[in-house]
Amino acid sequence: MTDNFNVFVVDDDNFYSDKLQYHLTLNPDVTVTKYSNAREFLKHMDMNPDAVMLDSSLPDMSGINVLKKIREYNSSVPVVMISDKHDIQAAIALLKEGAYDYVLKDDETQGRVWNIIKNIRDNKGVKKEIPELKRQLKREFDFSANIIGRSSSMNKVFAMIERAVKSNITVSITGETGTGKEVVAKSIHHNSLRAKKPFVAVNITAIPSELVESELFGHEKGSFTGANVRRIGKFEEAGEGTIFLDEIGEMSINMQSKLLRVLQERELTRVGGNGTVKIKCRVLSATHKDMAEEVRNGNFREDLYYRLLGLPINLPPLRERGSDTLLLARYFINEYAEENNVMRHKLTKSAEDMLMNYSWPGNIRELKAVIELGCVMTDSREIGLEHITFNRAGSTDSLLQNEMSLEEYKNRIVKFFLDKYNNDVIDVAERLNIGKSTIYRMLQEKVV
Repeated sequence: MTDNFNVFVVDDDNFYSDKLQYHLTLNPDVTVTKYSNAREFLKHMDMNPDAVMLDSSLPDMSGINVLKKIREYNSSVPVVMISDKHDIQAAIALLKEGAYDYVLKDDETQGRVWNIIKNIRDNKGVKKEIPELKRQLKREFDFSANIIGRSSSMNKVFAMIERAVKSNITVSITGETGTGKEVVAKSIHHNSLRAKKPFVAVNITAIPSELVESELFGHEKGSFTGANVRRIGKFEEAGEGTIFLDEIGEMSINMQSKLLRVLQERELTRVGGNGTVKIKCRVLSATHKDMAEEVRNGNFREDLYYRLLGLPINLPPLRERGSDTLLLARYFINEYAEENNVMRHKLTKSAEDMLMNYSWPGNIRELKAVIELGCVMTDSREIGLEHITFNRAGSTDSLLQNEMSLEEYKNRIVKFFLDKYNNDVIDVAERLNIGKSTIYRMLQEKVV
């Protein structure tokens, strides 16, 4: 043992707690802080002890209630219950509630407590790694946990992802900036049969147009100035895995022709080379643009459009996902707390209302930034109105950004409220002051 290890002893028996402190601090790396009642102890839980030795019967609160409050605040801190009564049922109840161990106050208590603390201390490093491992597994393999949402529009997305996972079909992902297109692409790959193969993401907008061909297909030594060695491209790098072409709508017409040939022939030629290289990777693409409109305007090849279309997955903007906004906000609050080792914050009702009534032009990416800033700005456990800051630039209600007929606007509004209030037709009808039969008709006609 080399790092300092902080133990809180909570016991109203001063003689016993003094004795326990003396015994534990025989090891200079262990620090003991004593509390004689639950109220004082709970005030100092933000000091994040490494272990708690808790009397099962305190003057101001029962041991099991104190244990519950500890678990609510920090579920990972080990709590060892200490009692002067041999009560099997009480011990079982405490262990079910999450106690690390249950110890009787007798002649063997001190030795047993020391062994328990030693085991907790020895496993401390491993326990610190577990949350990060869980986060990594969740990010890479569990799209139902990673992609947060319960709205009807997101349920449709989940259904499409399930189909994509079970086949090798090309997938095209569309949605506004910040809706999570790359997250969906990664989820498809990591849940497919290609999961153990590479996932290679390429953002077309991040590559100078004159270098896109070399980046995708590779080049031979001496093929152009600066090509000092042979370099394989992203398609070869993906191997039998997945290549994700992000912002495909920004690709030049000339490059579109070359990409089309590669996808048709399933082979490529490196820049400056003569031989061909077979490609075996799966292709996923994404864009924030209306690709059908881009084809009509002559900005994107129709044949390439259909070659990439495959299984289309359209991600709804956050403003159309109703209460998903609050689910995501709480997720980001918890993520911030874990990453920064701080207490979890809670949104006030007024803050929740503000988040629900905002149009989110930057979608999920903007929500995450707003929540993280709120966690930084608050000095308490609550995030209130005063801690919510929006970037108002370009925040005009997106519902009015596209020219539509009045009927289309009405359909959009009804759909928004149905998503927001979990498809409760009666509630939505009352809120919008329209007949519920009107909404049922719209649902039957599938216009909402």
